[in-house]
Amino acid sequence: MKIKVGLLTAVFLLGNLSIATAAPIYTFPVAGCTVKYGKYHHDYPATDIFAKKGCAFVSPVAGVIDEVVLVDKWSGKTNLGADRGGLSISIIGDDGVRYYGSHLSKIETNVIPGLKVATGDKLGEIGASGSAKGTAPHLHFGISYPTQKGIWWVKRGVGLESKGKTSPWKYLQAWQAGSDLKPKVVTPATIPAEPKK
Repeated sequence: MKIKVGLLTAVFLLGNLSIATAAPIYTFPVAGCTVKYGKYHHDYPATDIFAKKGCAFVSPVAGVIDEVVLVDKWSGKTNLGADRGGLSISIIGDDGVRYYGSHLSKIETNVIPGLKVATGDKLGEIGASGSAKGTAPHLHFGISYPTQKGIWWVKRGVGLESKGKTSPWKYLQAWQAGSDLKPKVVTPATIPAEPKK
């Protein structure tokens, strides 16, 4: 192998030596597309990642699929919180944290609760299902502590760290730059009550 250093060229004989590389623990949840996202979400800590419809939603971490919503039940007449995500997936990461992606246009056929996934596995495609109908396609991305199924207000994203208001933004920034920054999620002693909106 030759490595150029200024005007000099150094030659290294590797012989049987192999160079090991570690797979990333975390990856940005949208692959192969240009994205835009901000630090803040409208009324709770989450992030909307805007990308073209059909861009891949990938698992940000290795883990197990927790919940999958295959039918978009959202209606503007009722605007039920549990239905706002439309087509959605949550993953319990090997790190013990829950990751949630919603407003999908498609979910891969093999994605079912209990499926073991690796970092970067394609789970679905970006869209505008649920309460995102009529808006630009985007991935609603939330990070939370695991809860029982059906606790939609936690699943959609909760404040990370100690103050309970930190969005996923700094983690997304790190993962997009190739850094393995683990989310710090504080689990409360009691699950907060279901919000009215």
